[in-house]
Amino acid sequence: MANQQLFLGIDCGTQGTKALILDALSGQVLGQGAAAHSMISGANGRREQDTQQWLDAFTQATHQALAAAGVDGQAILGIGVSGQQHGLVLLDEQGQVLRPAKLWCDTETTPENDRLLAHLGGEDGSLERLGVVIAPGYTVSKLLWTREQHPQVFERIASVVLPHDFLNYWLTGRHCSEYGDASGTGYFNVRTRQWDVQLLRHIDPGERLLMALPELIEAHQPVGRILPAIAAHLGINPNAVVASGGGDNMMGAIGTGNIQPGVITMSLGSSGTVYAYAAEPAVSPQPSVATFCSSSGGWLPLICTMNLTNATGAIRELLDLDIDAFNAQVVQAPIGAEGVCMLPFLNGERVPALPHATASLLGLTTTNLTRANLCRAVVEGTTFGLRYGLDLLRANGLKAQSIRLIGGGSKSPVWRQIVADIMDTTVICTEQSEAAALGAAIQAAWCHSGAQDSLAELCERCVKLDPASETWPVAAHVAASQQAYERYRQHVATL
Repeated sequence: MANQQLFLGIDCGTQGTKALILDALSGQVLGQGAAAHSMISGANGRREQDTQQWLDAFTQATHQALAAAGVDGQAILGIGVSGQQHGLVLLDEQGQVLRPAKLWCDTETTPENDRLLAHLGGEDGSLERLGVVIAPGYTVSKLLWTREQHPQVFERIASVVLPHDFLNYWLTGRHCSEYGDASGTGYFNVRTRQWDVQLLRHIDPGERLLMALPELIEAHQPVGRILPAIAAHLGINPNAVVASGGGDNMMGAIGTGNIQPGVITMSLGSSGTVYAYAAEPAVSPQPSVATFCSSSGGWLPLICTMNLTNATGAIRELLDLDIDAFNAQVVQAPIGAEGVCMLPFLNGERVPALPHATASLLGLTTTNLTRANLCRAVVEGTTFGLRYGLDLLRANGLKAQSIRLIGGGSKSPVWRQIVADIMDTTVICTEQSEAAALGAAIQAAWCHSGAQDSLAELCERCVKLDPASETWPVAAHVAASQQAYERYRQHVATL
């Protein structure tokens, strides 16, 4: 139909791939699809994925979304891809994948990261040189690990790409990367928006890595058109434009309308993230704040906690409660859980910066050890970690009128109220919970228009807030939550 402009948004995450069809004229999401991935887990924190699964899931989710939308794939004008950040995909001269992709949640390369951090002069040296502090999840340590552990693979590397770059390559046959996702590699300077060539020379004096780097493009620049064979395979218009795409947090920012100062996006997923748009690269002196580039032309100061719904899920399973029963228990307990405090660091923690920490329950007495207090304590403990990170962002000059909540945890009214009270800020959900896939589709519309449509206009039209979810902080709750947070801070300080 002439009165529609259809775009496909893809979000390739750790657990699966989501696809949605957006009509950029009406701003409506017309249909969605999803397909799961599995993980290759091993000793020493190995977390990898077979990239063929991503391609199969991309195809399956796209076919589902087109069917659900009831539209002809020949009407799709453009495609945008969001991908999990930091992952490493290595290709040979023929464009074949050399080994499974090492993921953001892989910690096997911690020793390599420690050595690279020492080479950079520690956290301060890394901040000064790159604008970020490299962490084990970042791509750079995965390269050193590959060189040392798999020298035969290393010798065959012709391209080094991130997950979303790999999908763009599959779609178009072109290797490139945009600034947002590149920010999480650990060999990219977020201030100058250029690759750190010397750091790659340090890892590999033979310069194979330098030759393998993708070309950098701006957020509004398309990668190119879809290859005819892939278009036929997906059932999509062969003239569809493939947008620059980006990392999941960068696309989530676009999909929540977080493209100008004043908005905070908070994601309550298996891990938690808090980020906001900045027009300048004001790098925080705090190592925990990653001042990534955005995929909308600015910057995206961000904090990430490693433990969120994985921790609440662990307590739910322990007590054998479904979501509703769990939430009912949380409501029964008072704010502060009668002194029960959980430090939910089941995976170690990034914010607060305690990589080797374990989880603990503190303040237990004969009277306060109840199911309700345990349930409340885990929700409060994970949310306090986000508050800790938000304080770091605020200390770096971030101001915001409201928080836009996304992720699985945002569907709980109980949790929304706890977030509003602990952050002392109004909270609202976006109508579309798949914010990264939506952001990718919006960015595709922006790239397709030759950036003639402003991104702000597209977000205005396509990002809808859910008024029913709006939650205000309650003054009495804020005071009680602040006391409980102070107690959490004291417990953290002893670690």
